[in-house]
Amino acid sequence: MSVFCGLECVVCLGCSRWAWKRLTYIGAYDSESWPLATTEAFEPVPRICRTILAVYEPDLSNPRFPPPGGYGMNPCWIIKRVGYDQTHGRCPPYIIYADHDHHEIILAIRGLNLVRESDYKVLLDNRLGMQMFDGGYVHHGLLKAAVFILQRETGTLRRLLCELGLENKLVLAGHSLGSGVAALMTVIVVNHRDKFGGIARNHIRCYAIAPARCMSLNLAVKYADVINSVILQDDFLPRTPTPLENIFGSIFCLPCLLFFVCMKDTFIPESRKLKDPRRLYAPGRMYHIVERKFCRCGRYPPEVKTAIPVDGRFEHVVLSCNATSDHGLIWIEREAQKALDLMKENAEPPSAPALQSMSRKQNLEHKDALERAVSLNVPHAISPPEESTSENRDETATSTNGSKSGGKANCDDLVE
Repeated sequence: MSVFCGLECVVCLGCSRWAWKRLTYIGAYDSESWPLATTEAFEPVPRICRTILAVYEPDLSNPRFPPPGGYGMNPCWIIKRVGYDQTHGRCPPYIIYADHDHHEIILAIRGLNLVRESDYKVLLDNRLGMQMFDGGYVHHGLLKAAVFILQRETGTLRRLLCELGLENKLVLAGHSLGSGVAALMTVIVVNHRDKFGGIARNHIRCYAIAPARCMSLNLAVKYADVINSVILQDDFLPRTPTPLENIFGSIFCLPCLLFFVCMKDTFIPESRKLKDPRRLYAPGRMYHIVERKFCRCGRYPPEVKTAIPVDGRFEHVVLSCNATSDHGLIWIEREAQKALDLMKENAEPPSAPALQSMSRKQNLEHKDALERAVSLNVPHAISPPEESTSENRDETATSTNGSKSGGKANCDDLVE
């Protein structure tokens, strides 16, 4: 009898310890070992957030819900505004904006519209392992939306790049649903730069705000030099391994579903997650905005951590009352601007050329992430090139991907 009592006590203590660790897990733990982001690297994020917010405004000259300080955009520089009546439900609305001040051509895509059936159809158009692409797996519906936009706008973007000059950057950005579309568009554009006037790879940037899980781990790491994901504290979407089509097609309320997902995912070992080639992840380099601490009330001055994680890549759903509110674009823009203002206040004068040193550091970090993915036996992971240059990365991507996807992401095959 005493043996059974002892076993019961051990089991109770173990369950109590597990429950305590799980219920007290906060979003800040995901990036606690990451280095702080630099001012130069994070500077575009609040501005890109405001550009995405501008998609929601029918007339930027008379905005209805401007963020604090306004949009900071010139309405005359909006090249094209595409709404639901023109997309016919095949992709979310978007704008093309020529930012002459920052020498950028921005294509910004709005997030999920909760009252639009067409947006749900894009999300639900997928099954686990349905779409293999560029040596990995991607979300089928989001890829179709990305191809649809590129079919319509490749000529416009190429014309703008030729008129304004190839020294301008091509920026693809989106929030939530739009983030997945923008990330997959970036993969296609990087592999078909000849169709965009021969733009250099380092002049292509993607900003996925509150990103959806849209590509397998090997692709998320492979394109981390051009894709940047921005996550606010406890945001549920980048952490939810359950496919998007199951989240929004569930009969359960979202908090209940997140709780069940959290319990289920706790018992899946990390090695099993990494070896599943169909498992989708948030894309690219991660920027994590942290503003709350454990057992402390209120918001603290936000700080931004950054890395290209391979294992432990936002795998834990956070049971927090802020898990859904942190997904809002308005909050992300506000906290990102606060964080940027603090970074500028605390910045020290650089001793070396800032852009060169930052670029070299990011290249080395990307190379380390590729090596880490190979060492962990991530399916379809590629080894880093000998030289960390843009041209060599392109050649390596072409030569090493011998899978049935054909190495390079072939836009023509997708259209067919």
